Amino acid sequence: MTIANRQFQVTDPAAQQGLVQAQPLATLVVSHEGTLHVNHVPLYLDPSRGPHGTLVGHVGRGNGVWPLLPQQAVAVFHGPQAYVSPSWYPSKAIDGKQVPTWNYATVHAHGTLSAVDDPVQLRAILHILSERHEAHRPDPWRIDDAPPDYIHKLLGAIVGIELAVERWEGVWKVSQNRTDTDRAGVVQGLMAEGTSAAQDMAALVRVA
Repeated sequence: MTIANRQFQVTDPAAQQGLVQAQPLATLVVSHEGTLHVNHVPLYLDPSRGPHGTLVGHVGRGNGVWPLLPQQAVAVFHGPQAYVSPSWYPSKAIDGKQVPTWNYATVHAHGTLSAVDDPVQLRAILHILSERHEAHRPDPWRIDDAPPDYIHKLLGAIVGIELAVERWEGVWKVSQNRTDTDRAGVVQGLMAEGTSAAQDMAALVRVA
């Protein structure tokens, strides 16, 4: 990833991994023999595996990407994003030399993507994913709630994937290049939008 403005680069592992955990649906890109294979896959980060952690998930057995593995891949995680109107900048009143932009936060995880086809490991992956996303519920669903023969059949329909992360890259483009006054205007404008996405971005701009 080429970062045009280093001011937007975020290298703090806690911030990067926090976004990954909050927004687990990744855009997974694999290049093979000149063709890009793109999938959208929820991935769980296991920070204890490897120096930079390992991302774990699964795809359908009919998905054409897993027979190509292992391959180098990148998983892109998208955080808050929002349009920023130049009318929100108080500095616009001075010379009018302002234009629209787009604020966003994103993390790229680069590494080697491998397939996991062992039933025991696949079941462990399903346990991890379900527990991660059900933990906050008053009556969480567990894989053992389903009939064993049903789960066994489903295990035959999926293939696990693991991305051993070799490098993280983070970009938070959240108005860091604006004055304090203009950033306050952006926060006010975003809050007036009244959407949860705009509010999430406003929270990032406040601490930029």
